[in-house]
Amino acid sequence: MQDWSELAKARLSLLVLLTTLVGLYCGAAGHLEPWRTFFTLLGTSLVAAAGATLNEWLERDLDGKMRRTADRPLPAGRISPDEALIGGAGMAGLGLGTLYFGVHAPAAFLAAATLALYLFVYTPMKRWTSFNTFVGAIPGAIPPLIGFSAGRGRIEFEGWALFSILFLWQIPHFMAIAWRYREDYRRAGFRMLPCFDESGRVTGLVSVLYCVVLLPVSLTPVYFEAAGWFYGAGAILLGLGYTFFAALFAYAPSMPSARNLFLSSILYLPFLLILLVSDFR
Repeated sequence: MQDWSELAKARLSLLVLLTTLVGLYCGAAGHLEPWRTFFTLLGTSLVAAAGATLNEWLERDLDGKMRRTADRPLPAGRISPDEALIGGAGMAGLGLGTLYFGVHAPAAFLAAATLALYLFVYTPMKRWTSFNTFVGAIPGAIPPLIGFSAGRGRIEFEGWALFSILFLWQIPHFMAIAWRYREDYRRAGFRMLPCFDESGRVTGLVSVLYCVVLLPVSLTPVYFEAAGWFYGAGAILLGLGYTFFAALFAYAPSMPSARNLFLSSILYLPFLLILLVSDFR
């Protein structure tokens, strides 16, 4: 079970569940229906696990070339490729079916779009263009839309605000990861931006740019009176902190500054979402 949990990236699925739940809460205006909530989270978690499993199946040979991923279940031989393919496809089918029959068709469509973009666009793009991170942030930002549509039956501006926040947040987060493991990515043939940016300045500037844009975007719930200034004040403080660590990384790219940017990103998102839920109107 531990190998399957690692293959399905269970910890990453928790983040997907969190953003989906926040989207559901906002879409339902705080009035969560137990069964709809259950089926939304179950279906989304199965699709997320399927995406992670099938992604590792597609990249199993390249993962074996990277120190960071060489001990994953597929390259290490603890799970066979056929088992992973069948398991991933099965989870995808169960997840999409759960969303379609337990929630509604739009939620299933959004989940299917997420899976397709992740597996058939983002995954192959990693081998031929450094723009892959920006494309990969799109499926990474769709889960709150799934939750919002499940809660309200349609997608309105609050859902798109969550999508935009999550999209922008991901770029500095993944730039920090890619910088720390750029030699691994280069060895495997992945064309991540830091692999072509020896000084780290471009990577740092991109991180700062997205943090700066994230600041006003994170305040859109306040502008449209979907959240109060308790959330707004917290969003400003969190955004300034995130931008500060991005600026430190841009000024002096290094393993410690990249790690600090990564850690600040890990703290930023859950605290922002908690503030939003606590002050959502």
